[in-house]
Amino acid sequence: MAAAAIEAGLKRAHFKDVRLPVLLLLPQLAILLFFFFIPSFRALGQAFFLSDPFGNTVHFVGFDNFAQLLQSATYHESVQVTVVFTILQNLLTIAVALVLAFASDRVIRGRGIYKAIILLPYAIAPVIAGILWAFLFNPAVGPLAQVLHALGFAWDPNRVGSDAMILVILAASWKHVCYDYIFLLAGLLAVPSSLLEAAAVDGAGPLRRFFTIGLPLLMPTMFFLAVMNFVYGFFEIFAIVDAVTQGGPAGATNVLVFKVYVDGFINLDLGSSAAQSVILMIFALLMTLLQFRYVERRVSYDV
Repeated sequence: MAAAAIEAGLKRAHFKDVRLPVLLLLPQLAILLFFFFIPSFRALGQAFFLSDPFGNTVHFVGFDNFAQLLQSATYHESVQVTVVFTILQNLLTIAVALVLAFASDRVIRGRGIYKAIILLPYAIAPVIAGILWAFLFNPAVGPLAQVLHALGFAWDPNRVGSDAMILVILAASWKHVCYDYIFLLAGLLAVPSSLLEAAAVDGAGPLRRFFTIGLPLLMPTMFFLAVMNFVYGFFEIFAIVDAVTQGGPAGATNVLVFKVYVDGFINLDLGSSAAQSVILMIFALLMTLLQFRYVERRVSYDV
């Protein structure tokens, strides 16, 4: 009797008829099947073959595509560019998001407008964000580029590789900073107010309370964001690079995901492009595992 009453008072977490949950899951499963699993297995198989641009003649070459990539100086440069870009973009995005999240508590009036402005880039398509930053820093007509020229900086991302890299990092960080901001702001709001009040009573100012209490408690969140930012830098940066620099100048911003596109869809080297996509996936997995292996051990989940 008691068990029946308890069961009646609980919400059921299962369906008696399995057809309804299956129907609800079908759209997402179809998207995963056609846009993730099938292309992934297709790329994995194509990586071991050499074919003509039209796919009429296909030859099995084993690991030759991978061997050629590992011996390619251009590919090595692309790996270096990707690592440098991902690390710098990760650090800049988290640092800016952390400052914005900390400032959210200091805003008294117009806090809703402040948050809406920060979250606005998340609603903008990556290619639009890339075009916007390419225009602002265009050496001929860009208003921010003209400011840099007036200050004495010879800014020209169309010719100078370091300028192009800086521009891509700024555009990518601006597009992704709102994602980190949401999690960091939620983490700061979850900090026990009793700890902050006790520190304030002891005479600790806002910055000291943040660095001694808030920041240590944000470490799990920051570790999660570091992993997600690496994934973003490896896979989701294509549209911004394509709109801003197209991998130039002289390959200075030719990140791996853009090189996969160029070799596969422009140069029509399908085998090499597929091999690059496989290596990129393995590289991303290794970087994620290394973060969990050597970084997570320094993260404390205790409150």
